[in-house]
Amino acid sequence: MNKKSNHNQTLPADASSKLTTPIIGPSVYISVAHRDNVPAKIDTGAEASSIWASNVRVGKDGLLRFSLFGPDSPFYNGKVIKRKDYKVMVVRSAMGQEQMRYRVHLPIKINGRKINVLFSLSDRSRNSFPILIGRRTLQGKFVVDVSLPDVEFEFKPKQKLDLEQFKKDPYEFHKTYMQN
Repeated sequence: MNKKSNHNQTLPADASSKLTTPIIGPSVYISVAHRDNVPAKIDTGAEASSIWASNVRVGKDGLLRFSLFGPDSPFYNGKVIKRKDYKVMVVRSAMGQEQMRYRVHLPIKINGRKINVLFSLSDRSRNSFPILIGRRTLQGKFVVDVSLPDVEFEFKPKQKLDLEQFKKDPYEFHKTYMQN
């Protein structure tokens, strides 16, 4: 049996559960690690979620230590988070470069709903949003309506990578991007 929406579109019978799923826009404010109103980009094209982390390291005791966000972020407080339960993954960039990242579970709250999310820890200082929420986190929990407005957020990310500069002068590229 098909159900009808207000827009006169026929929906499959199993779609009725999606009608009660919370709707979010292309970006949202979330709560994470005792910080409220942290802006997050919703990316249904990305499988995994990532969060800006700095000072990421593993001690001789095997504990992963990191701080959320970076000193340039308004959400940075320098507090070191320790995790004994963490994973490692390899991420391949669009240019084919491989990078190792740690992954940890962190509880967050989106739209009043508490969920435990597996985040990859990454340097998102060059991104507009300090957190990216991927489809694995969203699936079955939220419906994304891209027509909704983005959340308001004032943050000037570090300078974006200029690959043309690398082609022209690798030394200056290194000074600009690799020593900051």
